[in-house]
Amino acid sequence: MEQLIQQWQEETDAIIAHLIADGSDPDAIYTIEHHFASSDFKALEKAAVDFFKAGYEVTDAEEVQLDDGAIVFSFDVIAELPLDAAAIKADVAKLVRLCGDEKVFYDGWGTYFEDPDGEDDFASTEG
Repeated sequence: MEQLIQQWQEETDAIIAHLIADGSDPDAIYTIEHHFASSDFKALEKAAVDFFKAGYEVTDAEEVQLDDGAIVFSFDVIAELPLDAAAIKADVAKLVRLCGDEKVFYDGWGTYFEDPDGEDDFASTEG
């Protein structure tokens, strides 16, 4: 689990660096969407409840068909944060640990490019 957390923390540094290099507003508040998936709906539902109890905003689960025809269920955990690597990494570590006992896969996080002139594009660490 610690190796997975380290991998996503390195991805966090990369996505933040990329956003800043592309001119995203470093002082904006960002909508961070952490992505979760599982083929086991009950496990996904339990994880969503655990995240909600931990104080996170959780989106409704969706059914997704993969390219190979398999069905998985997914949801997002939403946080409003500045583009602060330490804060995002703390959430990543906490969320990965919360779903560690479940059959739930942490699939990275994404956010929107915050243009100082007002135009937004989505950027993601999704795996």
